Amino acid sequence: MLAKERRNQVILLDPQGQVIGYEDKLKAHREGSLHQAFSIIIVNSSDQMLIQQRGLTKYHFAGLWSNACCSHPMPQETIAEAAHRRLTEELGFDTPLKEAFRFVYKVKDIQTALYEHEYDVVFLGIYQGDLFPDKEEIHALQWVKIGDLLTQIMHCADSYTEWFKIILSRLEQKNLLSSQAISEYLQKP
Repeated sequence: MLAKERRNQVILLDPQGQVIGYEDKLKAHREGSLHQAFSIIIVNSSDQMLIQQRGLTKYHFAGLWSNACCSHPMPQETIAEAAHRRLTEELGFDTPLKEAFRFVYKVKDIQTALYEHEYDVVFLGIYQGDLFPDKEEIHALQWVKIGDLLTQIMHCADSYTEWFKIILSRLEQKNLLSSQAISEYLQKP
């Protein structure tokens, strides 16, 4: 399979998370097919989280604020390989990542009638350096205090992606909503 064809495909899963095939990315989002995805949360030592405003021309959920990076692995690519690849492609850096949890969700973009139906693997990482965003993928980037972010979401929930709000809720349940807690989690074996 050519690299370009692989980039335009997602990995389809059954409800138990087992691979059942591959599908064109846009078709999977039109039909709401369950597919593999990942989301990356990046914090710094100042208790800030990196958030991105999705590109204004993205095919779905354009212009909404979300976590630092999220995407799909290509066929024959591990979820961890894909996470590091996309972090470098979208933000211009790489950093050690550790899986925090997995969850399944389904949400419809009312603007485009496309769905995200994902088996999402959430990774955590810490980064302090420069950012080099891909302008086609990312409209804006912001480091925001975690407490301020939670307040902003309470007041403007429609400005944020649904998966990001779910991730933040799960991180809060796991007591992983501070740079210190994430740093300690990353150091655990």
